[in-house]
Amino acid sequence: MKKKRLQNRTAREARESRIPGAAPTLARKDFESDQDVRWCPGCGDYSILAQTQRIMPELGIPREDIVFISGIGCSSRFPYYMNTYGFHTIHGRAPTIATGVKIANPELSVWVVTGDGDALSIGGNHFIHLMRRNFDLNVLLFNNRIYGLTKGQYSPTSEQGKMTKSTPLGSLDTPFNPISLALASGATFVARSLDRDPDHLRTVIKQAFEHKGTAFIEIYQNCNVFNDKTFFAYTEKETKAENTVFLEHGEPLVFGSERDKGIRLNGFHPEVVDITNGEYTIKDLIVHDRYAEDTTGANFLAQMSDTPDMPHPIGIFRSVTHPCYENLMTDQIAFAKERMGEGELEALLNAGETWTVT
Repeated sequence: MKKKRLQNRTAREARESRIPGAAPTLARKDFESDQDVRWCPGCGDYSILAQTQRIMPELGIPREDIVFISGIGCSSRFPYYMNTYGFHTIHGRAPTIATGVKIANPELSVWVVTGDGDALSIGGNHFIHLMRRNFDLNVLLFNNRIYGLTKGQYSPTSEQGKMTKSTPLGSLDTPFNPISLALASGATFVARSLDRDPDHLRTVIKQAFEHKGTAFIEIYQNCNVFNDKTFFAYTEKETKAENTVFLEHGEPLVFGSERDKGIRLNGFHPEVVDITNGEYTIKDLIVHDRYAEDTTGANFLAQMSDTPDMPHPIGIFRSVTHPCYENLMTDQIAFAKERMGEGELEALLNAGETWTVT
């Protein structure tokens, strides 16, 4: 009993001090809940869950200071499987709930887990406003280009011509590019990773946590039941090197199984060039700058995903520092109190014109 009281006191003191790394030593198993994980065997969600649970102990904060919030969809079961606080909300509204949580307690570490349908269809309006307001929270968007929970309808990211139960003759829609949408909405941290590259995924999740502001990660996630292998060109060992370019700050965009290809700008358009035949060298290639305030370079990279025969960029597209909304709001409230006093609710309710209802 004495040992238990000591553990409780240590956890409480760490929580109250808010010193990074002061929390009791935790392991992955401490973030695993007692709920049976109910995704289809082989689903990419298992990998994302595992990497999130593995990285959590490295963040140095107690579980009671972490909140996972989701909407509706296969990905949105996530809070049940994390041994932290969580909230399974309604379709597309996870950003709204997360906003309220962060305003009510800015010191919490808030994570939004969503899917391409949940975030970009019914939740599209909430998504773009979360990006532009720049709350200090993290968004994990599982993109499998399909509605998996409702059994295989096309989603906002499904490719044009996609034949599904709701588009038997092929989708007519031009799909959203989540990276382009986040950049256009003013997101300060924008990244892409892969469910089948656990090391890269853990690294990006940790860097998202360390970013002060809204951190958005699109994760290519395989739905092996309703949209199997949709991203295999970018995730599998045999094809990955030729179809992806990994973004490293300050490094030229080089890719290929022999590291013999690069991306250069031809006017306003990126193009693939051979850097071994003497016509082009490393010096001709685009050098990635994730810290650029201007989004032109990041947008070039994002649009490569929509261009045939171009590799898909993987990594951090943008990482810049802007004021966080919750801090601005706190400062504004403090200013208002200093200028006008604390205020009284009763006085506010009876201010101006009033009516007595009988």
